[in-house]
Amino acid sequence: MNITALRPRFIEYLEPVADVCIGLGLTPNQISLLSVIFGMASAVSFFGTQFLLGSLLLFVSAVLDLVDGSVARKMHTQSNFGAVVDWVADKYVDCFVLLAVGLSGLPIITRFAPLPPVADWGIAGLAIIGSMLNTFIKPVVYAEIGFKERIGGKIEDPLEGIGFFGRPETILILILGGLIGLIWVSVIIIAICTNLSALQRIIYLHHTL
Repeated sequence: MNITALRPRFIEYLEPVADVCIGLGLTPNQISLLSVIFGMASAVSFFGTQFLLGSLLLFVSAVLDLVDGSVARKMHTQSNFGAVVDWVADKYVDCFVLLAVGLSGLPIITRFAPLPPVADWGIAGLAIIGSMLNTFIKPVVYAEIGFKERIGGKIEDPLEGIGFFGRPETILILILGGLIGLIWVSVIIIAICTNLSALQRIIYLHHTL
């Protein structure tokens, strides 16, 4: 069980936002692009140690990422290309935000002294690797097993709901860390949990396939 399982409920709450976007004449791909722009602005803010602003921008990016699919369904403009754009956009935002924290120069404070910069980069790197692998497993399953049927615009697969820490958890933890001034705690949690979640998915596939 993870936050992804609650995605339909979140999308339902964001229906008014989708209606506003449609009223403004925005296409799903344009909304995806806006999500990336806000995500990159968040990364720039994190790089400049403006973590509160970065968290707010990341929240907007996450909302737009949920809304683009709703707009596509309402406008009957769902497409395979749009689905690909959505995947790629998400990973660009995740990687750049995590990388920005690693390059921000804000040290990881220990009980005795700050760790050397290489530790900052290493932890951020592990978080990026975990984020990428945890997501990459799903399209590999689609390709190798042949899942392609779409329900509600999304491919149904055996990994839906499997893995205790996915992208929604990553974004939520980053936002909370930035808001309360514990951004490195967030990155450390992400580095550990995304890699463990990827391992959980691999073990699950080993038993089921």
